[in-house]
This record gives sequence, C-alpha cells and structure tokens, in this order.
Amino acid sequence: QHAPAPQPTAPAAAAVAAAAETAAPSVKVMPSAAKMMANLGLNPADVVGSGKGGRITKEDVRNTHPQPAAKSVQVQAPVLQSIVSAQPSSLREEKRVPMSRLRARVAERLVKSQSDAAILTTFNEVNLGPVMALRAKYKESFEKKYGIKLGFMSFFVKAAVYALQQYPIINASVEGSDIIYHNYIDIGVAVGSPRGLVVPVLRDADQLSFAQIERQIADFAKRAASGKLELSELTGGTFTISNGGVFGSLFSTPIINPPQSAILGIHATKQRPVVENGEIVIRPMNYFALSYDHRIIDGREAVLALVAMKDALEDPARLLLDI
Repeated sequence: QHAPAPQPTAPAAAAVAAAAETAAPSVKVMPSAAKMMANLGLNPADVVGSGKGGRITKEDVRNTHPQPAAKSVQVQAPVLQSIVSAQPSSLREEKRVPMSRLRARVAERLVKSQSDAAILTTFNEVNLGPVMALRAKYKESFEKKYGIKLGFMSFFVKAAVYALQQYPIINASVEGSDIIYHNYIDIGVAVGSPRGLVVPVLRDADQLSFAQIERQIADFAKRAASGKLELSELTGGTFTISNGGVFGSLFSTPIINPPQSAILGIHATKQRPVVENGEIVIRPMNYFALSYDHRIIDGREAVLALVAMKDALEDPARLLLDI
C-alpha cells in the first residue's frame, strides 16, 4: 500500500501567517487560508484579502489559485508552473484543406444533378441465392479458363443490360428540351480510390462477356488505386452502378451522374426471413435502389426496369439464354 500523501503541518501554516505579519503587519491570514497557501507555496503578498480588515480567507486563496478537487498533495510553485505550461493550449483544432480538382469536379456535377433533374428513387429486394449458387458452382472452372475470378459485379452489369434493352428510356439522357436515345450501353462502375470516388466506364457493356467485364473491372480497380485511370475512361456513360454494399451499406438513394438519367444502387447482402409458397425461409437478400430522372422516365418504366433486373438475378438463366 502507498503511504498517504504528506499533509502540511501546523508549523508550516504558522510560518506562512508569521511571514504575513512580518511582511505586512496589517495583513492577517486565517488558519485555514494559511494551510492552503502552504500547500500551494504561496506568499501572503500573492493574495488579496477580502475579509474583515483585509484578512486573507480560504476563499481568497482559492480565487487566486483555483485547484481541482481531490488534489491535496503539496506542490511547490515552480513545479506547478511547469506542469501548467506543459498542457496544450487547446484541444479544439481546425484544418483547412482545399478540395482536389477531382473532388471539386465531382461536387460540381452532383450539385448540378440535384438542381437540374427531378430525381426519384424506387426500391426492390432481390434474392441473390441463385447467383451465389451459380457462382459457387463455376467459380473455379471460370478462373481456370479465363484467369480472372468470377465476381458479382459481372452479374449486376448483365442484369442492368438486360433491363436497359427492354426499357431504352432508362438508358437515355436529356439535352435541353430533347431526349437523346443511345443505341449503345456504356455502364459506369463506381470505384473507390485514394483520390475519392471515380466512375470508370465499361464501353459497349451489352457486347461484353462475363470474363471481359470481370477483367475490365479488376483493371479499373487496380489503376484507380494507383491513380492511373485516363480521363477518357471516366467520361461518358449512359447508366451507372454503385455498389455501396462492399462498404456495408444496407440502404441508400443513389444520386444520378449527369447527363445520365438513372443509376442503380446495390447494397449489402444479408440473410433475412422471406415468405415463399406460404412458408418463411431464410434467403440472402439485397435491397436494390434505382434513382431516375422523372422528367423523362415515368414511374412505370423505372419500376419495371428494376423488376427486370430482379428477375434476371433471381433466374440467371435469363442472362445466359437472353430471354
């Protein structure tokens, strides 16, 4: 056990009082104040008395040198001063950093999207069990043949292409008072990078195989991490897919990347109870969100396009047989 901290003795307090009388006979120090002054290493000349006849009270000492409660260890004045000086002047700090050119450009485009488009979002839930089963069955042979892993993004891209071909207005854009229909499908894939979010574009995604999609996405991710994506790869695009699920997002309303008119948001896949044929079963479910520009896309087309993506993923044979 530690020995109790030494307490100031009566002679020490008396010495302070005596010093007060010697230095200024008219100044009186109350005993309790003398004890506190001895603790703090203060002289009577350092304290202004407010008691009767200028007497120094305990409160006067406390006001002159406030102390934290629960501190009774005797500290000499020079040591106390060094401790106080070592404390940081403030813990509330601010740092001003200018936006990078990329971040400023992204911010400008997103604000424009919010102000220029009439953005709505429709949602649906997708059972990814069939895709997961198909991937598990063929991922080893796929990687052996093509030299690239079979991920989920190629399925998502294929499902988007499947829906956009049925509902071309989702793949269109607005220019002034005109609607521009594109006879090609260029899908932007949002990728995180040290410089921020970037959206490289899969050109002619409707003509790419699963392996080609996986190779391009892997290449985008690698070069995004090293900052080697070309500007031409980040411009254009007729539709975008943003997969916040890789970061754990469960639900969101993605914002359109202008001049596009729609964007698909994919989220974290979670095991959830669902009803199938009147029975409650556990399935790997994912919430899909399709944000769209209501200026040219009606709710009917947006909902049906999202349902088409859901159908394609819940029955992947549609993607392979193009039905």
